[in-house]
Amino acid sequence: MNLKENVETKLNSLSDDIILEASEFRNQLSFTVSGESIVEIAKLIKEDPELKFELCEDVTAIDWAKRTKRFTVVYHIYSLLLKERIRIKAVIDNDDFEIESVSSIWPSANWYERETWDMYGIKFLNHPDLRRMYMPEEFEYHPLRKEFPVMGIPGSLPLPDKED
Repeated sequence: MNLKENVETKLNSLSDDIILEASEFRNQLSFTVSGESIVEIAKLIKEDPELKFELCEDVTAIDWAKRTKRFTVVYHIYSLLLKERIRIKAVIDNDDFEIESVSSIWPSANWYERETWDMYGIKFLNHPDLRRMYMPEEFEYHPLRKEFPVMGIPGSLPLPDKED
């Protein structure tokens, strides 16, 4: 059984309709799933003795802007055992743009989730320390959202005086 079939079989053991889409591009597997199941999926692919996807390399997001399900959270995961990477794309189904944190499963996700919160405004529920990384706490916008102007919002952040 190849990696794709193996992961699909194990994920489908959680629920028959857990995988919304499975694809492969340049020898990297991607599984699109519902965001509601992300903690169970993370636990399974990390703890399964045949998979051991123990390293969360990155967490980011995609803002689809005009789609009904606007955000997808993307997890880049690596298995030291298999020397393989997979990508889990969790579709956020709610209007509050919330998803459960996986930092209890992969501690490295802590900082990546904070960055995603700061830049996209996706709230990671049960995160141990969800606060901004780049922008000031009082900044009300999320700069990587599609509606945020490319040149920023004049006056939204105090900038240092220009030195002569």
